[in-house]
Amino acid sequence: MPVTRIRTPEADVLRRQDPELADILLGESERQASTLQLIAAENFTSPAVLAALGSPLANKYAEGYPAARHHGGCEIVDVAERIAIDRARSLFGAEHANVQPHSGSSAVLAAYAALLRPGDTVLALGLPHGGHLTHGSPANFSGRWFDFVGYGVDAETGLIDHDQVRTLARTHRPKAIVCGSIAYPRHLDYAFFREVADETGAYLIADAAHPIGLVAGGAAPSPVPYADIVCATTHKVLRGPRGGMILCGAELAERVDRAVFPFTQGGAQMHTIAAKAVAFGEAATPDYRAYTHQVVANAKVLAAGLAAEGLVVTTGGTDTHLITADPSPLGVDGRTARGRLAAAGLVLDCCALPHGETRGLRLGTAALTTQGMGEEEMAYVAGLLARVLRADTQQGRAEARELAGRFPPYPD
Repeated sequence: MPVTRIRTPEADVLRRQDPELADILLGESERQASTLQLIAAENFTSPAVLAALGSPLANKYAEGYPAARHHGGCEIVDVAERIAIDRARSLFGAEHANVQPHSGSSAVLAAYAALLRPGDTVLALGLPHGGHLTHGSPANFSGRWFDFVGYGVDAETGLIDHDQVRTLARTHRPKAIVCGSIAYPRHLDYAFFREVADETGAYLIADAAHPIGLVAGGAAPSPVPYADIVCATTHKVLRGPRGGMILCGAELAERVDRAVFPFTQGGAQMHTIAAKAVAFGEAATPDYRAYTHQVVANAKVLAAGLAAEGLVVTTGGTDTHLITADPSPLGVDGRTARGRLAAAGLVLDCCALPHGETRGLRLGTAALTTQGMGEEEMAYVAGLLARVLRADTQQGRAEARELAGRFPPYPD
């Protein structure tokens, strides 16, 4: 079915001034509306969040913090940042929140800057087992500046090997322990990590970029009572603008703030901070709480459906919005599968599989749930994905377009 172009006064202005870029923006809106967005790290923001991102606050330079800026004229944007801070603290039960990080990686960098010095030892989930680039990749600042030791997941269950975590912590005595992953579909035992950190004299940093939106809606356990610092993104399940934030106790507040500005960042992006405030306000509603529980219910159905179709779902399922699976039983590796699915309008990622030589698929249900899809649609998507991997790409594209058309991301 045809896709309706998104028309706004702003888009009309852009079309008159720069039609080339206007076509690109409209083309992307059509791509999003005509394909199935299964990337675990993506979602659709509300029109209110988009409005804040495109507001005059984008014009304001605001280095520093409310009431302590390096530029004049910040009286109004100070109010916006205070609202974002207060809403984040209330939403997550944190004593302090810094809402200025430009991304999740920026938040992790600031956390390291607040607690560590170059050369310090850090214990984190190894990259082949689902760790993030900021958890010790040699291509990233983390791997160049710190001595990372990686723990892993059990070869049989796919679950984090707690015995290994404790043994490595006792052996290496890290300055910090990081718990968090980009490809681990189960809830983390934050109390366990706190216990190991206390036993070995380490700081505990929770990288909650993926589950923080579920935490906001009560659909996942919170790391805030256990971690010294919690780093997170404000997009993904949280449905806010692309950006990061840091939560911590009062005793680390000044160190965290100085690590963000002036140590790792310059001027705050006030339009993005205002959009974060909007998202935090939305996440405090009963509707959002219901949404997060539906995200998890959808993920469980999708994971079960994929397993029934013959894919090997890691850990046997999921507790969250995120699923990782091995498509090789269907005769295709992860990279090939991703390309074939993209051609059919199912957009997702591939990822490393623990203890395996091939790559698998990483997908999530946050965006489809925002569009209004439920368990019935997830069962259908599982079957559609499997049919495409069995080489039915052309018919799969028609089916994906039809399903996406029934659940437009911006129906108004």
